This record gives sequence, structure tokens and C-alpha cells, in this order.
Amino acid sequence: MRSSPSRTAPKSNMDSQNGPGVVLAGALLPAFPRDAKGTGSWPRPWAKVELTMQESVEVFLGDPAHIPCQHNFSDASSEPSFVMIQWFVGAAGSSSRMRIFYSDDSQRMVDNGTDYSGRIELQFDQQGTRLTVRDVRLSDEREFFCQVNGLAAGSAEGKTQLRVFAPPKAPVIEGVSAGISVTNELPSKVASCEARNGFPKPNITWYRNGMPLTSAPGRVNVLMLVSQSGGFYSAQSTLEYKVSKEDKDAFFSCEVSFFVPAAIRTVESSSINITVHYPTTMVELWKELPQGLVKEGDTVELRCQGDGNPPSPFIFSREQEPDVELEKSGDVLILSPVSRKDGGIYQCRPLDTADETIKGEVQLTVHYLDPAVVVPRDSEVMLKGEDLTATCNALSSLKTSTVWFKDGQQVGQGNTLHLKDAAYETTGEYVCEVTVPSLPALHASGSVHIIVQGGPQLVGVQQEVQQEEAAGRMVNLSCEALGHPLPSITWNIVGSQSWHEVVSKANDHTTRSVVSLKVTSDVSALCNASNDMGTEVKFFSIKAIPRVTSAAPFTPAEGSGVIIVVIILCLLLLAVLGSVLYFLHKKGKIPCGRSGKQEITKEKTKDDIVVEMKTNTKNEDAVLLKALNGDKKVPNEQVTGPNPHWS
Repeated sequence: MRSSPSRTAPKSNMDSQNGPGVVLAGALLPAFPRDAKGTGSWPRPWAKVELTMQESVEVFLGDPAHIPCQHNFSDASSEPSFVMIQWFVGAAGSSSRMRIFYSDDSQRMVDNGTDYSGRIELQFDQQGTRLTVRDVRLSDEREFFCQVNGLAAGSAEGKTQLRVFAPPKAPVIEGVSAGISVTNELPSKVASCEARNGFPKPNITWYRNGMPLTSAPGRVNVLMLVSQSGGFYSAQSTLEYKVSKEDKDAFFSCEVSFFVPAAIRTVESSSINITVHYPTTMVELWKELPQGLVKEGDTVELRCQGDGNPPSPFIFSREQEPDVELEKSGDVLILSPVSRKDGGIYQCRPLDTADETIKGEVQLTVHYLDPAVVVPRDSEVMLKGEDLTATCNALSSLKTSTVWFKDGQQVGQGNTLHLKDAAYETTGEYVCEVTVPSLPALHASGSVHIIVQGGPQLVGVQQEVQQEEAAGRMVNLSCEALGHPLPSITWNIVGSQSWHEVVSKANDHTTRSVVSLKVTSDVSALCNASNDMGTEVKFFSIKAIPRVTSAAPFTPAEGSGVIIVVIILCLLLLAVLGSVLYFLHKKGKIPCGRSGKQEITKEKTKDDIVVEMKTNTKNEDAVLLKALNGDKKVPNEQVTGPNPHWS
């Protein structure tokens, strides 16, 4: 018979490979012989415990870890009544181990004083047990042992490696600030990349334009440095690279790869562009200012640029004078102001190369427009009726356009202006405007003053003016004459003693005079315009009309009310008269035929009512007729009243 074990939990002991065993019920049990895998069994070949554990469990830092331990006894008939389960953890950096949990049929307990005293819990079922480690730490990456002991029924032990993963921070790339010359014989440091605080160790890979870079002697060197702090690993990598001119547009980046549970992840850094130094191999020279065509007086800027890095200084010169160095400002040649003699081919050469074929060239053309020359010059005197031809020309490097103006109005187009049958209106200043359509900023002008000479010419088509004016009114008489020399105007007025000149004006070829007079009787006035070349006169005849005083005019608003009242009264009287006649006819007092009319006349002489109606009807009918016929008179009747226009 087996003695039942003590209910007191055994003490935890550090168990080496040949440890003394486990104390149960105050007795020292023999230690299990272990194989290379660390499992052990009782020396009873007929008793066997089958124990199953995972080789490893992977978990992120801070997450809980679940480690299962399943067991069963192969001989069901010898199923023990007492089973003891213990969990151990291997000590970091040594082969010793430490117990963290104990369980038997009567008790279950977590060992005190260990790193897992407050962080583990176990779950039991028919298949075995499962250890849960909460808030996993980096120090938890070690072996966990599960030991099952059925005493005489046999025992077994298994282990699981707990792996902890902590992704590192995103990689940080930093390129060198100085430029890297393509003339360096050995690879130069291009950039460094660092990935911090990962577990386990991260790895760094370099890329150029998305393609991985591998170490190549004399071309690519990759240096890796891994450090540890607080259990975390930080990886720092340096890329040494032999640059070429094509690398000026290349982008470099680094990528960190690290392990996570059941996978490998990668995080790529941002891309950087490095500064590559290389000599100039191509030069370009162009006109930067002004935009478009260049004219005399402009400020011209010629800019030179090469493909070298850093940019090389340049020497400016003209093809006509290659040995004369022109003064410049940086990579710009300023010419101000330019004239036509500044035209030609300009060149620029870089100083970082001795190859004279590496240069830039540009052709500079300076356009011009000379002052306009007008023939005849200044002024020209011509007789009235003559013809004249004027020309305007200006020398230009481009095609020109010429337009003639007089008093702001266009009078001709082209280099030649034809004036035919000159009149006084022809007199004036003629301006020719010469422009360059392709370069509007270029323009020139010239002018000629034309003077038309002749006798006086009065303005207006009438040589004699007749008019009627009321006596007593003031009248203005105007006389204007053209001519060269300037004509003078005199007045001869008959019929009015009260007159005087109120306006007397003269300009280059026009004289104007205005006199004011009072009409008291018929007036005759003579305007005499004369100069050295002739005389011209204009007559004014004014007939005086006596003033007539008229009565007050008729006001329609005053008579309209009277007419309406009269019309209404007439209509009422006619209605009454019709009723009386109809009544007399019914009584037989009005016979039909001509005799009837005579009787009616007699009746009217006897009947006062009829006579009164007849008298009233006559007056009212007269008013009605006047109202209906407008202003027509009634025969043998004169209308009187306050309004004299009623006639």
C-alpha cells in the first residue's frame, strides 16, 4: 500500500541536472534521471507518463503568454490517485532553474519571492494545465519547464522556450551635409541609419532608388554596429558609396527588418538625396532680360549656366574680342544701355575645366529706329488751291509703318502725304508717326506746318442774311472770316444808333467779330473782311415788327365746366319738350301734315308754357351748337364773355 503524501507543500529548491530531488512529506525523493532533452521518468518500465509541450511560444512585449502542458498516463489501470505538477523557469545565463508553481491533489500555490509571484496563473483541465504569464518582459525570454509526477505511476518533464518580441522604432536616416566629389578614389560616407529599442536584434538594409545595395569592394561598404541598453537592441548602419554624376538625382533609403511572432516585418525610412560634386561638362548662355526683341536703350542681361556642381565661375567675352574679359555680376553679364554697336556673338567659359570647347554662346541683335525726317521741313506756305506732297522717312532695322495726323485725326497713311486743292482748312500742323509693328516700343515722329495763303473767306454759305425781329429787342450779329494774312473785320450799320462790338477774337488764320444792337426800326448792317490779298463782305437786313398787346388767353379749364352744365340742361329741356309733344299728339291737338305745323305755331303763340320753353330752347340750343361745333360762330349772333378766343 502507498502512503498518502503530506498535505504540506514542499519547499522550492534550485535543482541542477543532478539535483537532490524534491522533498515530499518530509522525505527526500530520488531525483529523476534526465536525458538530453531534460525529461525524466521513474525506473518502472511498465509505468509511462506522456507529456506534450510546444517547442516555443512567441509573444509581443507586454502581452500575456500562454504555455500549455498536456499529460496522460499510458496505463489507465494504474492511474495514480496522487499527481504532483510543478513549473520551473530556467535561470538566465546558467543551467540552473527555479520553481515558480506547485500543485497536487490537495493544494495549488505560486512560489513566493520570484519574478513571477504576482504575474502567473494556471488553468487545469482533464488534459493537463496551462501556465499564463501576464505582462511579459524581455527577461521572460527563457525556458519554462513543466514536471508531472505520479509517483509509482511514473513521471515526465517537458519544456517550452518563451520568445519575446519588441518591434524597434522607425528607422532614422541622416545624409552627410557636405558634398561628395566624383573624383574621390575610395567610397565615401553617404548616410547613416539607426533603428532603436528593438528585441531581438534588428537588421538594416540599404536601398538606392528602391534597389537594395550589397557590399561590393571599391564600390559599396556597409558598416553595422549593434548596442544593447535596458535589454533592448539598437542597430546603427553606415553606408559608404562611390558616387558618380548620375547619383545627383538618386534617392537613398534604409529599411529595418525585425522578428515578430510567426513573421518578419520591415519598416522603411524616408528617402534622402545627396549632394554630388562634379566638374562642368556643358554650358548654356541665354538672354534673360528683356523678354522679346532688344532695342537701343534697353538694359540687357545675359545669364550663363553650366552643369557642374558646385557651379563654376564664368568668363564672359565677345567673339569679335575673345581676349577681352567683360565685367560681370556673378553668372550674369549686364549691358546697359545697349546700342546697335553692342550687337554680336557673346560667349561664356567655366573656370573649373581647361577644355576650351566647353562654352556657351548667344547672338545679340539690337534693333533701332532713327528720328523721322520730314520734307518739307518745319513749315511751308502755299496758295489757296495749290497741291503739295510731303514725305516722312525713318531708318530702322525692322519694317516700319507710317501714319499722318492733323489735330489728332488720321489724314493719311504711308511715307507720302498728298495735299490737293488747298483750302484754309488745310492750314495746320501735320504729324507723321513712324512705328515698328514687331517692336511697338520703337517709335519716332516728325511734323510740318502748312500755311495756306489767300484773300478773306467768310464762314457760312449765306452772303446776305434777312430776318425779322420785334422792335425794342437786342440782336447779336456774328461775322467770321478765314485768310492769310489774318483778315480784319469792320462794320457799317444803318438804322440803329445803339450798337457796339461785344466779341473780337483772332487766331492764326481766323478772325471773328460779334456786334450787339437794339432794334428800333429797320436795320441794314455790312460786315467787311479784308487783308492784303482781297476783301469780302456780308449783308444783314433786319425788319422791325411793332409789338401787339393781346387779351388774356382762353383757359380750357375755366370753360369746360360751363359747357358741361349747358349740355346737361339742353338734354333735360329736349326731353321735356318731347314729352309735351307726344302728349298733345295723343290728345289729337296736333294734326298731321303741313296744316298741323301751322297750328302748332298758333298754339305756341297762345300757350305761355310753350312760349317759355321755346324761348329757353333757342338760347340753350345756341350754346349747345357752339359746344358741339367747337369755335364755330352761330349766324347773326355775337358771343360775348370774358374769353375773347371764343369766336
